[in-house]
Amino acid sequence: MGLSSCLLLLVLLLGGSGGRDSRGTPPRGAWEEEGELWGRARYEAVKKHLGAVGALSKKYWQYLACKVWQEGCEEEKEEESSPRPGWSLPLVGQDYLEILSAWYCSFGKCCKTGDCRVVNNITGLEADLNEQLHGQHLAKEVVIQAVQGFLQSPQPEKPLVLSFHGWSGTGKNFVARMLASHLYRDGLKSECVRLFISLFHFPHHNYVDSYKAQLKKQISETMQLCKQSLFIFDEAEKLHFGLLDALKPFMAPYDKGQVDYRRSIFLFLSNLGGNTINEVALDFWRAGRAREDISFEFLERQLRMELQESAENSYARSHLLEENLIDFFVPFLPLEYHHVKLCTRDAFLARGLPYTEATLHEVASMMVFVPKEEKLFSAQGCKSVSQRINYFLP
Repeated sequence: MGLSSCLLLLVLLLGGSGGRDSRGTPPRGAWEEEGELWGRARYEAVKKHLGAVGALSKKYWQYLACKVWQEGCEEEKEEESSPRPGWSLPLVGQDYLEILSAWYCSFGKCCKTGDCRVVNNITGLEADLNEQLHGQHLAKEVVIQAVQGFLQSPQPEKPLVLSFHGWSGTGKNFVARMLASHLYRDGLKSECVRLFISLFHFPHHNYVDSYKAQLKKQISETMQLCKQSLFIFDEAEKLHFGLLDALKPFMAPYDKGQVDYRRSIFLFLSNLGGNTINEVALDFWRAGRAREDISFEFLERQLRMELQESAENSYARSHLLEENLIDFFVPFLPLEYHHVKLCTRDAFLARGLPYTEATLHEVASMMVFVPKEEKLFSAQGCKSVSQRINYFLP
């Protein structure tokens, strides 16, 4: 906003009289008798009034700039130490200043994050993950620590890149949506968040060059619009490796002279590595050990080995692994029967429907469990649970 616009706004807010002098408007007949004399007197009164308003507006603008932008505060302090005779900010002016400040801050410049579109509610994220994400002690811990550490770092070396791995229905999309809703005021609808679904946005590998150009443009525009951006790539295993390589410049460590992308977050959601994760979980169960005993370091090491050794997947064919651009490979464990029951309970609660323990058992029992002998893990995770409770509605 320019100074002239602010002056006009302040004149309106301060309720300026617009130029009436203390004499008021003379009767219509007086124009003939004292037209020139009255006109000159009115002109002088208006000139004096506007000069006073201009000085007052300038003072308010200076004070506002100091309060909101922290600019010109030294000049403000100097004037405070040697105030001009008769100068003071009236109480009503203070009220208008607060209104102006609140109006300016509504554009996001005065929020704690520096952008009102960004909320970064880590406390809420942790609470909701603990309450609503079942059977994923590793994913909870890694996501919270990685995101919190990244956001608290004054100058991260590079954007945060997380790759979620596991069977369908284990919570990868659920956590991605939860991240968006707790980091941004409008969640997935925020202009700072972009969701790409491989087979929907990039269905034909013959057009990979065109996709690369579009992807770079969209990511660059989003980063310019929002300093802290979130990019989610669902079904990442189906992305052409050329598209993954196109993301390298945006995920690489910051180098002076380049555009600063360090505040961005990238999420890749993939079914790759699901079998390896399940085998580890099954081995622990057969050995009589709790799934909570599985360490992140051990499972992540197994995931990296599988992704690097399989030459057919896009991860291995791109340079993301070779250049260590992915910060964490987050494993999502297969869900057991009691986890599915908890998901069923959440589905009933989300719709405000009553349920019984018997109902939860019936819904969970409708799912397919594997391996064939043990029937330990839900083949679909918690996916389709919300649809299955429709069978139990009156």
